[in-house]
Amino acid sequence: MSHDTSSDSLDHLRSEGDINLSPARHAWAEKMLDDETRSLLKADEQVFLHQSLSTPCLNALTGCEGSYLFDKQGRRILDFHGNNVHQVGFGHPKVIEAVTRQMQDLSFCTRRYTNDVSVRLAEKLVSLAPGDLDRVLLAPGGTSAVGMALKLARAATGRHKTISMWDSFHGASLDAISIGGESIFRNGMGPLLPGCEHVPPPDNKHCPFKCGHACNLSCADYVEYVLEKEGDVAAVVAETVRSTPLIPPPDYWPRIRAACDRHGALLILDEIPHCLGRTGKMFTFEHYGIIPDMVVIGKGLGGGIFPMAALLAREGLNQAMPEKALGHYTHEKSPVACAAALAAIEVIESEGLLQNATRMGHRAMECMRAMGQAFPIIGDVRGLGLLMGMELIRDKTTGERAIGEAEAVMYASLTRGLNFKITMGNILTLTPSLRISESEMDAALEILKDSLSEVMSP
Repeated sequence: MSHDTSSDSLDHLRSEGDINLSPARHAWAEKMLDDETRSLLKADEQVFLHQSLSTPCLNALTGCEGSYLFDKQGRRILDFHGNNVHQVGFGHPKVIEAVTRQMQDLSFCTRRYTNDVSVRLAEKLVSLAPGDLDRVLLAPGGTSAVGMALKLARAATGRHKTISMWDSFHGASLDAISIGGESIFRNGMGPLLPGCEHVPPPDNKHCPFKCGHACNLSCADYVEYVLEKEGDVAAVVAETVRSTPLIPPPDYWPRIRAACDRHGALLILDEIPHCLGRTGKMFTFEHYGIIPDMVVIGKGLGGGIFPMAALLAREGLNQAMPEKALGHYTHEKSPVACAAALAAIEVIESEGLLQNATRMGHRAMECMRAMGQAFPIIGDVRGLGLLMGMELIRDKTTGERAIGEAEAVMYASLTRGLNFKITMGNILTLTPSLRISESEMDAALEILKDSLSEVMSP
């Protein structure tokens, strides 16, 4: 069944976010939202600056707990989106307790001072990180941490050029979109940082080198080609895996690591959306057996409550900027945010969430592969732990993306009580809490299957 909507006119927007101005969203809101919710959404639209992907908003929330959101009409919604902050779920009692206790003790630390909880967090991160990632800087958000990494790379190498990936996302600030590769953030925003070279990502399904099923890692060879031709690249900056998700082959990062070493470039990995266990490892690069020169983490680091990010760097980079400032952010060593982060890490370790992410991910992938046999529109299912995606395509020969159908499945699922987002226009991206139970996972997958049946029925 073809499911055409005018949202297909936005087919060129290959973004991590889903479309917020489509007729399908308007129709869903008309059907599902009451007058009180519409009134709040209207007030939101009247006071906040309008921007793609967030204004107008979809719905209004009054609560969140565990794996669930609660909207203004009292509906309980299984959240497989969470903006990737909910590794330990929403409102975990241990995180709430740590935050409350810290607020009563030391609620703020002016930047000229340190405090016990921030030092303990830095020590904990260093103890978790493999290799010699022994230095830490904290920041109030992932974009800021990415900016710090870029500055450190320049200072350490004496170079300013970078190599990053098309279709990547590293944040919305000017430096972050300069290395990022999503048109919705870059177009019309120039001039951007100079020296930001872009290369194709390791995406076998959309490979410009036409490798087909017999991937020969031409994309990795091309990175080395640019490193050699430019000759003065400071760093290769990339997401270890894309949040869409896009998962590079096992040999990809070892090849890039070796190429960086040969050409004197640093390797900076952005793991902001999936660090701290989403893929079944504390750090995603552990799946590839390499150590980057820097890794940027965030999102779930704040325990699903506070904005929190960190830059971890090799010990050898510590002397790069003794008389300059990389960050120096007002809330860099926020004791309350650090308390939330320490509590979140403790929950991940004590509750075995790495193991649960692996186990629940396998369970979900088996079910989604079975759906792939039942629904021809499913072109691919892929995942690493609880970072999962289902790609919908209209034609397996041409690879035409099923954008309207994907959107219809999303709203049918929302109606049934399951929240997730669409990435790149046609990928149902599923990222639940790492604490998700078997019954919750089964309920979510049943909703997804029912929604696919509804959309694809004659």
